[in-house]
Amino acid sequence: MRLTVIGTGYVGLVSGACFAEVGHTVTCMDIDAGKIGRLDVGEIPIFEPGLEEIVRRNRTSGRLRFACTVESVADADAVFLAVGTPTRVEDGEADLNYLFAAVEMMAPHLDGRAVIVSKSTVPVGTGDRIAALLASLRPGIPIDVASCPEFLREGSAVVDFMEPSRIVIGAESVRAIGVLRDVYRPFTERGCPLRAMSRRSAELAKYAANAFLATKVTFINEIADFCERVGADVHDVASSMGLDPRIGPSFLNPGPGYGGSCFPKDTLALLRHGESFDTSLQIVETVVAVNERRKRQLCRRVLTACGGSVAGKRIALLGVAFKPDTDDMRDAPSIHLARRLVDEGATLVAYDPAARANAEVLPAFRSVDWAGTALDAVEDADAVAIMTEWNEFREIDLAELHDLMRTPIVVDFRNVFSPSAAEAAGLVYWQVGRPVVGMTASTGPQRASWVRTGEAVF
Repeated sequence: MRLTVIGTGYVGLVSGACFAEVGHTVTCMDIDAGKIGRLDVGEIPIFEPGLEEIVRRNRTSGRLRFACTVESVADADAVFLAVGTPTRVEDGEADLNYLFAAVEMMAPHLDGRAVIVSKSTVPVGTGDRIAALLASLRPGIPIDVASCPEFLREGSAVVDFMEPSRIVIGAESVRAIGVLRDVYRPFTERGCPLRAMSRRSAELAKYAANAFLATKVTFINEIADFCERVGADVHDVASSMGLDPRIGPSFLNPGPGYGGSCFPKDTLALLRHGESFDTSLQIVETVVAVNERRKRQLCRRVLTACGGSVAGKRIALLGVAFKPDTDDMRDAPSIHLARRLVDEGATLVAYDPAARANAEVLPAFRSVDWAGTALDAVEDADAVAIMTEWNEFREIDLAELHDLMRTPIVVDFRNVFSPSAAEAAGLVYWQVGRPVVGMTASTGPQRASWVRTGEAVF
């Protein structure tokens, strides 16, 4: 089939490349001529494992091409809208200006053949508004509008697209559903479940899924705080919970709070959209508030580990991206920590294998020094804060880490290391949801808690 994907960000580029990989002929369109020019010479603008090879292979085969104009929609069987819907600063709602601009731009080229499919995360009823806009711009031409939300995880987007857990189609016509069944036939033939539903149900399905996953992340973080108070191990608790098939093990890893392009944006947009329909979403509201408070208070953990002050101390940040296998810095917890540490008088040196370019332009990182390796970053450091669980950090020789540091204090917000290995290497190892190990008589109790009397550290 012939497909056009409008937008070449994470969703659009991954979707277009993977659609071509399964045999469709795809045009990826973007108004950013510079980005299209780079893609045309094989330069991938985002860090996503496996994507570069798929783009290269399908460009070579002729199934994937890039364009700055929308003429390809005239010959398309389906047009996927994958433009950004960022959070509006003034009210937290999803900003749909880019989406409607894309619809207006392609409308003159539509003759009713192509099904218009929103892959962007959009509030309930957006498909109705797209249909109404197209009806006004192309009167007398019936144009089908559908919703097909994406469920891609940054860092695993290619795998998630090629091996989806489910495909959700929302449409109001039999024809639109039939076209999209054909588009996704390469996946359903391999056993992937496809759920066809109303357009509004499909639009809400994405928000509901992300809000629930954000709730799991926030819940296990609060349990981690409680574990610190009572001397339990959050990983034991989480693994026991995850064996319950009603709960499952995913998204039960404690950490510094969720970030990235989806959870913060989608939970806030869902709250604001609920308000517009006079619906109170109190659980989601609490999740947003608790997660924001957690990120604001990250610095307190480092201060506690450093004896109450970091003024004049050298702090190494290992990892700054919001998660491994991506260079995405959107709402990364490291931003909050870096800003506060600088305010407290620390000198920061950071290392991240992929996200440096995106991080160093942010105000919070403008005074940060950058290292070429993790071990370069920790040399002469008074403390190390691990913010992203890159696999290469798990391979660090902890004895060498100890010897390089001025003071062997490690504040691990991702629980990357084995506590026993860290203790054996002589590190003072602060974790999330576990007791501190490696404390001595001179620095505190042998197994101190993160939690102060009457107040959790977060």
